[in-house]
Amino acid sequence: MTKCLMIQGTASNAGKSLIVAALCRIYTKRGYKVAPFKSQNMSLNSYTTKENKEIAIAQVLQAKAANIEPTVDMNPILLKPKGDSCSQVIIQGEAVGNKDFFRKYDKTKATQKDIDNNLMDDEDYRIIAKEAVIDSLNKLKEDYDIIIMEGAGSPAEINLREGDLANMGAAEIADADVLLVGDIDKGGVFASIAGTFLLLDDADRSRFKGVIINKFRGKQELLCSGIERLEEIIEVPVLGIVPYAENLQLPEEDSASLKEHNWTKEFESNRDHIIIGVIKLPKIANFTDIDPFDSEDDVEVRMIELYDDKEKLRDIDALILPGTRNSTEDMKEMEESGMADRIRKLHKNKHIPIIGICGGYQILGNKIIDKNHKESKLDEIDGLGILDIESEFIREEKIVKQSIANFELDTDAKDESEQTYEMFSKINGEEVTGYELHEGTTNLLGAKPLFRIKEGMGNNNEGKYDGAYQNNVFGTYFHGIFNNYNLRRELLNHIRESKGLEIKTGEDPYETSVENSLEKLANIVEEALDMDYIDSLIFND
Repeated sequence: MTKCLMIQGTASNAGKSLIVAALCRIYTKRGYKVAPFKSQNMSLNSYTTKENKEIAIAQVLQAKAANIEPTVDMNPILLKPKGDSCSQVIIQGEAVGNKDFFRKYDKTKATQKDIDNNLMDDEDYRIIAKEAVIDSLNKLKEDYDIIIMEGAGSPAEINLREGDLANMGAAEIADADVLLVGDIDKGGVFASIAGTFLLLDDADRSRFKGVIINKFRGKQELLCSGIERLEEIIEVPVLGIVPYAENLQLPEEDSASLKEHNWTKEFESNRDHIIIGVIKLPKIANFTDIDPFDSEDDVEVRMIELYDDKEKLRDIDALILPGTRNSTEDMKEMEESGMADRIRKLHKNKHIPIIGICGGYQILGNKIIDKNHKESKLDEIDGLGILDIESEFIREEKIVKQSIANFELDTDAKDESEQTYEMFSKINGEEVTGYELHEGTTNLLGAKPLFRIKEGMGNNNEGKYDGAYQNNVFGTYFHGIFNNYNLRRELLNHIRESKGLEIKTGEDPYETSVENSLEKLANIVEEALDMDYIDSLIFND
């Protein structure tokens, strides 16, 4: 009979996701079939499974830790914030409508604006969402010995307890014991743990069987008296103190964790390494696309805010505009902040690679057209105008696909002005893979297509080509494009050569770093926690 154990946290970003990943790896190495499960996740970082369904990126990492293919049942409810207190609701991988979680909504009292926004009725949402959680959990139980569940936010948000499916509601459905994770690095960990227990009712509190103190720096002896008093108050044991795990190269789940990510590396000068600038768009999404660069030992990833000092752009060797939940509004703010003009000036005066992914790809072009107001109230907006393309939101349904394509660079474009051709000519014709999550279409005007589609949709409904390139600028709808090592290696080697740095080959450092990081994480957690006690929760009736 499948056993379920749930990891909840005192707050968002307490470390739930990585504790779940560690436990998935620990029990997988012991020979059990293990699956992660997060009933409800709110994140702009998502992924397309092999079923061409959309789930949060955190469950993809947890599945990797368990050495299994991620499936939609590992995250049956995904909420993607759209702004104005509204989120897109994705149930078992498919968008079903929008939900405003900051007001009660009855469809019998719908305004025309509610109808236009495809707003979901509160009762309808609760029924559909709960059915999806039960269905997905039951499917996982058919195939796995152990399910390690993850909560969302905090179970102490008592104003949300009625109808909850993210924390105690999910634990109740699965009849799961719960471990509570507290983040000591933020401070106030004893109060946050004790306060969580105080705010729960007796039935919910009875499910909590232990506490994990996470992200500790320092001497553990200093905590002994505090832990003894805490255990007296909450009447469950502290199962261990997990030290702050330095230098893990693992995908970040959301913007909260992105803020805490340390991109800093020590170099002697700006000439002895590569600097990749990344524009931190206001509604940045799928920023895990840039993670592979962080694994390269001679690459510095520099996050650049729209209102940052323009000096941050001065010495970069390449610029990436990542995905965004709203390319029209982000382009508007880029203009208002002056960042758009700074990028145009950079393009004109310094011929470095400028790259756009999905929404960032649309921003590179001449115009973004949104007559149906799918993203904003703007009918259209001028883009950066550095790639001769035009994008429009005219699709009825969102494209959610795992995709395969081949480089198809124009072999007639061999003169020195075509920098993109120079970068990738050695791998022209090679296969690349990625995943698509977009509602926009893009038409190429003067720009050339980057890839020929084998599986997927790409630029428009013809499904023949994806992406575009023109001189030193290129873009694509493929997320995960830099996970293709040959593509990333050729881009970086082009820059290395221009700076007089050593050309690199060999194994993909990113794949190696993720696997090594998962092993390191699992070893840290296994050593820190009372695993015999956790075993007893999972295996003893």
